[in-house]
Amino acid sequence: MPFPTNAVSTELDAVNQILSSVGQAPVTTLDLENPEVAIPLNTLKEVSKQVQVEGWTFNLERNVVLQRESDNTIIYPLNALAIDINTDYHLGQYDVVRRENKVYDRLHHTNVFTEDLHCDILYYIDFQFLPPSLQAYITAKAARIAAIKMVGDGAINELLAEQEAMTRAFAIEQDCQQGDYTIFGHADDVHYSSYQPFNALQR
Repeated sequence: MPFPTNAVSTELDAVNQILSSVGQAPVTTLDLENPEVAIPLNTLKEVSKQVQVEGWTFNLERNVVLQRESDNTIIYPLNALAIDINTDYHLGQYDVVRRENKVYDRLHHTNVFTEDLHCDILYYIDFQFLPPSLQAYITAKAARIAAIKMVGDGAINELLAEQEAMTRAFAIEQDCQQGDYTIFGHADDVHYSSYQPFNALQR
């Protein structure tokens, strides 16, 4: 028996919500040759990446082992938005960034490693697999930006900004509940990592 899909939105659903917010008729397909489809769809994709790179419970995985290739280099995962060394295993040993398609250690100025790396990875997730609260927030934010591009009406922008703020609040609330954050740090950290207020203030 298939599970119900009422809580799942697709990019087509989101594009139609964006189009309705600017008074346009819905579409049945994502035809990129149609500018009324291309603008909201491209905006949706851009906003989705911008929102996900903030880092949320659903797309952050800690202590992921990245294994070396035969030449002792490590491939940078294509679906990774950001990678950081897991401090429980490599405290102060590496400072990694992306260089082309490889993991690069800025501390030792090399992309060759003598061991596999334990990393905390921020992944990019396709829109249809995002939590509904994030889908709603991304769609609302994309609608406001697309409205500026397509209509440029100040009154519409104000209304959409209110909707964006409300959906963001719901998304943060769900993320806080799912993440089980405390003043003593994250539940999956072995070392003590205190709560950092500037992260909340930034949001």
